[in-house]
Amino acid sequence: MSTTLTMHPAEAYADLSVDELRERAWTARRELGSRLVVLGHHYQKDEVIEFADVTGDSFKLAKLGAESDAELILFLGVYFMAESADVLARPGQTVVLPDLSAGCHLAECADIYTVQDAWDQATAAMPGRRIIPITYMNSDAVLKAFCGERGGAVCTSGNADTVFEWAYEQGDAVLFFPDEHLGRNVGCDRGIDERAMAVWNPLLPELGGCDPARLAESPLILWKGFCNVHTKFTVEQIERHRAAHPDLTVIVHPECPRPVVLAADEAGSTEYIIRRCAELPEGSSVAVGTDWNLVNRLRDHHAPTRNVFPLLEDICPCVTMNRIDLPKLTWCLEELAGGETPNVISVDDEVTRWAKVALDRMLALA
Repeated sequence: MSTTLTMHPAEAYADLSVDELRERAWTARRELGSRLVVLGHHYQKDEVIEFADVTGDSFKLAKLGAESDAELILFLGVYFMAESADVLARPGQTVVLPDLSAGCHLAECADIYTVQDAWDQATAAMPGRRIIPITYMNSDAVLKAFCGERGGAVCTSGNADTVFEWAYEQGDAVLFFPDEHLGRNVGCDRGIDERAMAVWNPLLPELGGCDPARLAESPLILWKGFCNVHTKFTVEQIERHRAAHPDLTVIVHPECPRPVVLAADEAGSTEYIIRRCAELPEGSSVAVGTDWNLVNRLRDHHAPTRNVFPLLEDICPCVTMNRIDLPKLTWCLEELAGGETPNVISVDDEVTRWAKVALDRMLALA
């Protein structure tokens, strides 16, 4: 049985020069005018960020899209981000994604079936305890809805501590997915003994491989998921750069493993990293552990007054994030300008309702 691979329509743009692609993209963008807002995630390539009306992290962009007067929201990011934009979108707004295959490894570490199975097993194994589910923003809309329906919430890397504090006021245990490392870093910062944390491996059928006695008493159940970019950073890299730059400041994203966060000077979200690079005194050297595209832009922006550079120079930027490229963006803009609406992201009404409950709980804590 043969399988036919469907090519992305933008393949027809492959032979066009960068200059021609840019010209055509800008022509289409100008034709669309205020009908369209283009949202650009920090980790996108320069060739598409050029067209973003606003840049930011996933939740900030989803909010800004909903707050805009545009009827069309073009998201330069990955699928879960576009889903969040659709969840928050106002009636009459339509969200599109230039490439539907632009996914997120971290988000794909958890799905509704394995999370539901974990929930059923954990609640049965922890009688008399109220478990509060918290999902990271980097997750499918259906998982946000899962949390909303069960008294839980969503968190970002910037407000996870606040959401955890709220969760422990509601119950006495937290099930956090899909990022093990962010959850561990937040838990440790809150004073939870790492030895008391349980790690749930969805690939193992019985209690996710957790020891039953440990699970029964655990205040924090961590999902065994990870970002394949942020787990590339190591303590050895930090030590090597410190040897070359004695006054170095190291800032990493909290999706990095705990030893890396402990070895760094600071850890924070993408918005935090951007702010701190601007706040540090002129002449500072700053090594940053997050996606290369963002760090490279920070390097260019702050040169020559600050020496900002990636903790790992030859790291591959997020592969799925980088599926949004200039040919696909040009194709998408020209389709929209021509009256077509490709790659619409539309979240089921019931999922939207409960996902918004989880997001609203987070917003209420701001």
